[in-house]
Amino acid sequence: MEFAAFADQVDEIEAESSDHGTVDGVSRLLEHAARTDPWDETPGESEERTGDLEVVARYVQGRVFPAWDARKLEVGPSACHEAIARAAGRNVDADDVEARLAAVGEIGTVAASYEFGGQQGLGAFTDGDGTDGLTIREVHETLVDLAAAEGSGSQDRKVDLLFGLFNRCTSTEARYLARLVLAEMRIGVGEGTVRDAVAAAFDVPDDRVERALQVANDYGRVARVAIEDGLEGLEAMTLSVGRPVKAMLAQAGTVTEAVESWEEAAVEWKYDGARVQLHHADDEVRVFSRNMEDVTDALPEVVEFADDRLDAPAILDGEVVAIDEAGDPLPFQEVLRRFRRKHDVAKAREDVTVEPVFFDCLHVDGEDLLETPLRDRHARLESLLAGGEGRSKLWLTDDPDEIDAIDAEALESGHEGIMLKDPDSTYSPGRRGKRWLKRKPDVETLDCVVTGAEWGEGRRATFLGTFELSIRDGEAYETIGKVATGITDEKLAELTALLEPHVRSQDGTSVDVEPAVVFEVGYEEIQSSPTYSSGYALRFPRFVGVREDLDPDDADTVERVRSLRET
Repeated sequence: MEFAAFADQVDEIEAESSDHGTVDGVSRLLEHAARTDPWDETPGESEERTGDLEVVARYVQGRVFPAWDARKLEVGPSACHEAIARAAGRNVDADDVEARLAAVGEIGTVAASYEFGGQQGLGAFTDGDGTDGLTIREVHETLVDLAAAEGSGSQDRKVDLLFGLFNRCTSTEARYLARLVLAEMRIGVGEGTVRDAVAAAFDVPDDRVERALQVANDYGRVARVAIEDGLEGLEAMTLSVGRPVKAMLAQAGTVTEAVESWEEAAVEWKYDGARVQLHHADDEVRVFSRNMEDVTDALPEVVEFADDRLDAPAILDGEVVAIDEAGDPLPFQEVLRRFRRKHDVAKAREDVTVEPVFFDCLHVDGEDLLETPLRDRHARLESLLAGGEGRSKLWLTDDPDEIDAIDAEALESGHEGIMLKDPDSTYSPGRRGKRWLKRKPDVETLDCVVTGAEWGEGRRATFLGTFELSIRDGEAYETIGKVATGITDEKLAELTALLEPHVRSQDGTSVDVEPAVVFEVGYEEIQSSPTYSSGYALRFPRFVGVREDLDPDDADTVERVRSLRET
């Protein structure tokens, strides 16, 4: 498939104003890509063959690799700007690209504004007219090479590779190549859109596509199975030990809601740790973070636990908790110190001890358990981890007083509180629903995305001091207030360093921030407000912490805020 054909169809999809039209557009794009036979495996990929269909199903979402794949392009704006400038001509430099970006605010439009082609040098694989027909395969193989570049000179290598691509781009191709490499596709196509488009393009039920996506965690692979093997192939797809899946998520709720909805609640302690997914096979143990990053090397204690306690292939869901010498839990920030450590892990292990606590079982010895009720999954977990070490305790009760007692015991032990779960709930990867509830003892909080900020004054003039908060509305973000309370000077310095790489533009003391960082924010009340685009405002908001375990797509929604306002 020509990359120009992909870019032209994506351009049409971006112009669609309706959800139905967007799904139709993506469906036509997938059908087009499916007419090309699969090509050989891409370097670094061993499980599945790769072809235009697999790649297009990911690219249209702005994703280069499957969600479970640890590879990343690691291309920053400066490298992309340099590659665009080199391809645009001798009279263009990175400063010119950045000036245009400041004026128009979007890298795709900037890239499309130049005429590429004819620039010679390393990576300029073109006949000089800029229209020698880039293909999806060529683009993808180049991006695979780019992701593999590391060590001394890797950044120059990345720029050379990008230059070679941009030098062969038309205006429309450049628009979407620039967005793709910087993960800024933003054409209104989300995971649900591609799911529905796969179902429509290949005439398979959307709920079966959804189920296949849950176990495969790869839109390209599911699309290929759908067209080649249909419903039967989708039904046959299973979890694979070593390939992570998205974690099932919880939303805030009350004991009354739980007991009234389910008659009986499964109650667990809520640990102040970091979510992990353990994959154990006969000859290998892998540990993944909530965002499916491989953190095996940083957590040797978890690997040792699996080697000592597990005899069969398994996938377990749980948390790692930092503990002191007495075995008491330490704050979440101590766990993050271990997750971030890539070197001298032995020294980090001496400084911060962690232990795993598993609360769910997704797979055991060849059997997937996603559709098995929670009470039965936990029974399998108990059997797997006989003796209780490394396993969360589960209480089944319909007594609110007993639930309060369990909550009090959890708090007394230094944990966050309790989780309330429907004993009959299945495991839905990536879903946040009403069948898992988190009950917190403190004030109600929201997980909000930072979309703007303001520089401070006086002694805080070098810090970002006021932060604009937004919540999700579909794929957009709507403002709900600002927070500047509850933040020390030391924390402001940390937050400034965290957010500065995501600043898109500045006007006076105000800055526009790309949605990348999630704050947990406490509040006293939610009020209706015409001031903010969500229609709501937080009364007396205060900063609680950075949710480093959450992506912007996991932040709270306008729908949830509306429900909280109405209760």
